[in-house]
Amino acid sequence: MMMRTLALGLLLLLGGCGSGPEASGGVSADEQRQLNDAAAALDANAGDDGDTNAGNSQ
Repeated sequence: MMMRTLALGLLLLLGGCGSGPEASGGVSADEQRQLNDAAAALDANAGDDGDTNAGNSQ
């Protein structure tokens, strides 16, 4: 009886671990696409100003 209760408890706990419609990390496919587009834009603009020390505050 104790083993059945333990098994049922494990099944209930693991049942909450299923994946939903969102991708890993909690973002939807559309949000992931927007993040990728923004990252590509930042990468494209990274070398435009000629400052090789951009982001370094030392």
